[in-house]
Amino acid sequence: MKVLKFGGSSVGSPESILQVIEILKDNTDQQKLVVLSAFQGTTDGLTQCTLLASVNDQSYIEELATIEHRHLQMIASLLPNQDHDSLSNKVKSLFEELGALLHGVSLLKEATAKTKDNILSHGERLSTLIVQKVIESKGVNSVLLDSRTFIKTDDSYGNAIVDFKKTEELIKSTFDSIAQLGIVPGFIASAPDGSTSTLGRGGSDYTAAILAAILKVEILEIWTDVDGMLTASPLKVSTAIPIDELSYEEAMELSHFGAKVIYPPTIQPVMDAGVPIRIKNTFNPSAKGTLIQKEVSNHKHLISGLSSIEDVALLTLSGSGMVGIPGFAQRMFGALALKNVNVILITQASSEHSISIVIETSDIKRASKMLENEFAFEMSLRKVNKVKVKKNRAIVALVGDSMKRHIGVSGRAFSVLGQNGVNINAIAQGSTERNISIVIDQEDVKKSLNILHEKFFLSHLKKINLYVIGIGGVGRELINQISDQQEYLKSKHHLELRMIGVANSKKMLFDQSGIDLHRYKEDLMASGDEMKLEDFLSKMNSDNLRNSVFIDNTSNEGVAKAYLSILKNNLSIVTPNKIAASQDFASYVALKNQALDRNVKFLYETNVGAGLPVINTMIDLKKSGDEVTKIEAVLSGSLNFIFNKMIDESMSFGDIVEIAMKEGYTEPDPRIDLSGVDVQRKILILARESGKEVEMSDIDGSSFLPEECLACESVEEFVASLHAHQDHFEQMKKDTLAVNGKLRYIAKFENGKLSAGLETVGEDHPFYRLNGTDNILLLTTKRYNKFPLVIQGAGAGTEVTAAGVFSDIMRIANR
Repeated sequence: MKVLKFGGSSVGSPESILQVIEILKDNTDQQKLVVLSAFQGTTDGLTQCTLLASVNDQSYIEELATIEHRHLQMIASLLPNQDHDSLSNKVKSLFEELGALLHGVSLLKEATAKTKDNILSHGERLSTLIVQKVIESKGVNSVLLDSRTFIKTDDSYGNAIVDFKKTEELIKSTFDSIAQLGIVPGFIASAPDGSTSTLGRGGSDYTAAILAAILKVEILEIWTDVDGMLTASPLKVSTAIPIDELSYEEAMELSHFGAKVIYPPTIQPVMDAGVPIRIKNTFNPSAKGTLIQKEVSNHKHLISGLSSIEDVALLTLSGSGMVGIPGFAQRMFGALALKNVNVILITQASSEHSISIVIETSDIKRASKMLENEFAFEMSLRKVNKVKVKKNRAIVALVGDSMKRHIGVSGRAFSVLGQNGVNINAIAQGSTERNISIVIDQEDVKKSLNILHEKFFLSHLKKINLYVIGIGGVGRELINQISDQQEYLKSKHHLELRMIGVANSKKMLFDQSGIDLHRYKEDLMASGDEMKLEDFLSKMNSDNLRNSVFIDNTSNEGVAKAYLSILKNNLSIVTPNKIAASQDFASYVALKNQALDRNVKFLYETNVGAGLPVINTMIDLKKSGDEVTKIEAVLSGSLNFIFNKMIDESMSFGDIVEIAMKEGYTEPDPRIDLSGVDVQRKILILARESGKEVEMSDIDGSSFLPEECLACESVEEFVASLHAHQDHFEQMKKDTLAVNGKLRYIAKFENGKLSAGLETVGEDHPFYRLNGTDNILLLTTKRYNKFPLVIQGAGAGTEVTAAGVFSDIMRIANR
């Protein structure tokens, strides 16, 4: 014999009921008992009717009529016309009974727990009545049973306690003579006086478990709408996968912490009887499902599953008067018990200075008042502090028998949560080492579950979520490079880079499943919203995704000013935008400290040498105890390109600048490059990275441009002015060629002094033979004091800059 239980989703439509019947037709030679829930949504509807009637709101009549119509429609869809009338009349009779009950509630303006049980019982009574008739119409012999005749409880209406002694006797005698398919309503039972009682939340599962345990059946099958118990809630973790096997204890832990596939009371009877449970999917019956039994033959993962409880509060009682006082905890929990406050989690430090508990949010006022009354005397003496309450909290639980055999599970969990900026309020772990419970802010639940699920179940593929502002030259090339490398990153590095948000100056687009990198431009134009920086940041923060990186490919000051708030929201930043790192020193330090405090990254390697490893080299030197004593560098690939072409070719200076702009070597505004501001920012950043507190005003900078060019108010006017002052640049060229030299815009840092300006270098200078857009950096340090450390390579261009941004992203991904 086996017991099968079908939930509300399995009997929620004519199609699903027919699917249930197909399942029941399988192995028809085996005796089966089928426990049914009410049709999906019926119990909620009846609860709403009761609530409306209890305040004399006559709209309950319309609500009840809607429920009745749905049941009659179900009959019409499932049964031949000749069978309609008889069953429809029975259903209408039950609804007349319901109407009379609700009318009484309306008159009294009160619904007792006993009356509520009677009203709610009609859901299961109706579903079993209809389904049993449909089964018969399909040629399967079955008998309809009333669980109130063999499941006996006390009179705790709403969540009645089963009298197992009487129930066992009645079940054994009832089912001793039934050889055919038995259809049983779940959830309902009867009290000592014969009135209808209910078994509380998950009551239909409990009914099935009671039958399975007392009859010691081969297996209890619980049919629902998922392929078994999953590693996490699929509503929060899209990558959740079915669990093949669980122990009873693991299943109980997961169900207690919010896994709604099965409820805790269901497990106890079958665990005592040693009856295995299998969770199956009504809509995918070929799926293996989850087997729950005494021992698991093979655990595939370090933990078995993740679960969560939301809408809870953390209450803390603390004070010096608690230390070493026997019975203090007993008084605390006794006081809470008197007010029926359920304590979900307890944690106490070894100092005994404080006890923290987690309770449901709805219990906060009662619990706080009760504790303050209980410890009023100690509080008056200031030996116990006022109760501290933290609302909007949640519990995330890691569950698994295998944890007790492995070291460092909690450390791995806390580490990965910390890396993603999740604040842990409290932790608790039982001596069985089967459950690690972590109290967090409620807004971090989805993020935390995904972080932990990725860590423990999908460690073969880490997902990095990117938010990109700026899709001009560098941004466009970056996205192309990421797209080209996607398969390689997955296969060789087990990484998936997903662009969740993208924006240009006009529009922004978001998709948590990942924006198509091949058609993001078209999608942005077709479906994007108006770009507003505050809206972009708000959406990025509300997404609250793990492993998130904000990428600023602009040179926009407004975006740079938002970095501090972005870091505060636990997102890493990668940017070629130099404004943030070259602003006033205090603000620069604030960004660095915020990143450190939040355990996120603020990376800007491309601020100095495009794709060259300049900043990281300096950081590594500092970490090893070395000290930079002198920097001499050509830090502008665009200026190097311009001056090389100016000396080597017979072109006007204005034409050369226009070529550099077209090739993407300059900033969108070339005045930033040609005024020397770009180089000054770079040497400033390098000096700061070497550990020096310096400002832009500390740089001795000189310009090689005529004052009229510097005074231009637009890019177009500036380029025209360059053409107009060609004689000035021709003279510069003649003077340089006269000494067989080359023009180089050189930045220096030595003895605490910063400078940047145009110089003529001869053949003996290391900067003489710089070609194209090359940058070069000479680093003299305490260790590299005889011969400087040389870093040289392309220092301008969208491809190399994008590659540098890409490298910074990979540093974050691989940490």
